Amino acid sequence: MTNGAIIVGAGPVGLMLAGELKLGGAEVAVYDRLPAPSGESRGVGFTRRAAEVFDQRGLLARFGDVEWAQGHFGGVRIDFSKLDDNHFSVRGVPQFRTEEILEGWLAELGVRVHRSHEVTGFRETEDSVVVSFEGPDGPGEAEARYLVGCDGARSVVRRTAGIDFPGWDATRGMYMADLVGAGVRQRPIGEQVPGGMVMAFNLENGVDRIVIHDEKLRPHEDKSQLTFEVVADAWERMTGESLHHAEVRWISAFTDTTRQASEYRRGRVFLVGDATHIHMLTGAQGMSVGVQDAVNLGWKLAAALRGTAPEGLLDTFQSERHPVGEQLMRNTRAQTRLYLTGEEMEPLRAVMRELVESPDVARHLAGQVSGLDVRYDVGASGHPLLGLRLSPDRELELAGGGRVRVAELLHAARGVLITTGDSTEAAELAEGWAGRVDVVTGTWVPDEKAAHQDPEALLVRPDGHIAWTAPDGGKLRDALELWFGQAD
Repeated sequence: MTNGAIIVGAGPVGLMLAGELKLGGAEVAVYDRLPAPSGESRGVGFTRRAAEVFDQRGLLARFGDVEWAQGHFGGVRIDFSKLDDNHFSVRGVPQFRTEEILEGWLAELGVRVHRSHEVTGFRETEDSVVVSFEGPDGPGEAEARYLVGCDGARSVVRRTAGIDFPGWDATRGMYMADLVGAGVRQRPIGEQVPGGMVMAFNLENGVDRIVIHDEKLRPHEDKSQLTFEVVADAWERMTGESLHHAEVRWISAFTDTTRQASEYRRGRVFLVGDATHIHMLTGAQGMSVGVQDAVNLGWKLAAALRGTAPEGLLDTFQSERHPVGEQLMRNTRAQTRLYLTGEEMEPLRAVMRELVESPDVARHLAGQVSGLDVRYDVGASGHPLLGLRLSPDRELELAGGGRVRVAELLHAARGVLITTGDSTEAAELAEGWAGRVDVVTGTWVPDEKAAHQDPEALLVRPDGHIAWTAPDGGKLRDALELWFGQAD
């Protein structure tokens, strides 16, 4: 057996998970049926929390200068600038660019992506999973201790495992196209028009993306029969503008089918990303939640492969991420109805526009679309920060001199115990978890926008969520053992 884990699918989620496992000291291989990346991009950006996740691993800078965008909930604009926390998302980054960056990162880490390897099934043994595939040299098998399906909505891993995928069938359909030379008027968050909704925004270097919801569009239309003429005719019928002169880069169709896997784990098999949740494309939430799934699972699975995982750690992937998926289903279905229902929905949209002027409502809805509202049960209570993510932008003045951002402390994908000068006892205790938990001593740089007073000390998991605080966070030893196993 040469692999600790085999990941099926080399999209952004599978690639992110592979990097997490490698950083955690595990051997991993990635299998993908395509001979090369598709170059297609259903997603063209990512949410604030996904941006933070990339930042935690030193990857955000690789995207270069990015456009930070305001947000909306089902077409109802939310003024992020009025909120204490930074909810601004990244817009205009095609999915293929994200994949390029992540695959380059994996190459640096020494992780191989096995292209033209289509996984056809698997069988479990007492202590491993044996994966069957069709490769360039014919059929083959590979063995690993764990298998992770990052293979999308039609996941072979999910179907072979027999995991249910309940939800709601499609009720409406949409067209999408990337065009050059369209000269189209920009409609970045969409615009209601007679018969549906249209959206248009600049993607990159003069490429415009258009999205069309035509109320007459059949939700199960065969994409293989879709032509640009059909898309351009629909646009002209709904807006009065002609796109027939434009150069077409890519066209597609999709629906509002919404489903969530009943289990994210069954034995040695895990599901991540679109293999666990699909929904109407809304604000790049699907890919972004998938990336967060990967970062939640990666350090836990790596600990299990190293033999340091405490009992029950792998089960927390289901208990922590399945509720996030449920919330994703709720908010995308709500947004779809607000966004795509006709004139009869306008009274509710008007009420929503009034409600988002309230800071509490705006904060709640912003948290849903940005991913910053996720709080995990970390086994303790008493401090308002417990279970939330620690903002990667917070800064520390180090005891030895210099200043560091929290994001930089998480580049190694290990736990971090941040202490002040009054918490030397905590630092001494954490020495028993050296190699799994880094200890950093300093003082917090004042932040006027911080919603809560900074703790004297706190323990941050590799995914950036706070597992312990002092005071009011329980016993540090309990938290260390709960998330990082027994001391050496």
